[in-house]
Amino acid sequence: MAARIPSWAWVSSLTVGAVAAVAVLAAKADQGAHPTAPIADHRPVSSASASPSARPKPKPAAPPAVPADSGVGHRIVYALAQKRVWLVDESDKPIRTFPVWPGTVSPDPGAYAISKSAVPSTTGSDGVEIEHIMYFAGKSGVFIAFSNAVDGASPPPAAADAKTGGIRMGKPDGTALWTFAEKGTRVEVVN
Repeated sequence: MAARIPSWAWVSSLTVGAVAAVAVLAAKADQGAHPTAPIADHRPVSSASASPSARPKPKPAAPPAVPADSGVGHRIVYALAQKRVWLVDESDKPIRTFPVWPGTVSPDPGAYAISKSAVPSTTGSDGVEIEHIMYFAGKSGVFIAFSNAVDGASPPPAAADAKTGGIRMGKPDGTALWTFAEKGTRVEVVN
């Protein structure tokens, strides 16, 4: 049985790699041509336009819209390509959306329902302690469920031959989904 590399080792390795990449790019940028500033216009400027607070603040990006082909009413929408979930209320208003980390086995597009809510926490097939498990599908002998890691971490990369059906999310999102849905809640899976 192969030993698993702890998640902190993955994060540390990725951080070191990112810092090295930034250092290389900074060195290359320093070797290139340097732009020159245009000659400044020395006319007086009114204090209102010179104030940094006078500039309009950029609007935060709107969250992605609920996919059009995802049904109506109270439901969970899971978009496979976007790796995103929406919690939609009875009036078709999205009340929350968030990214997810899917397992290696994905459900086919279609309508499902939460079949059961597991115990609040257990150990996932990847050895990670998980909670807020909500099963809704099965494929190739693998149960497919929403969950989040108890420690809030993203899942480690799965082995190439692993068959995992967990769709992980951040801890606050897992708590929100657990509160939003119950047995029988519709799950619409779209491409």
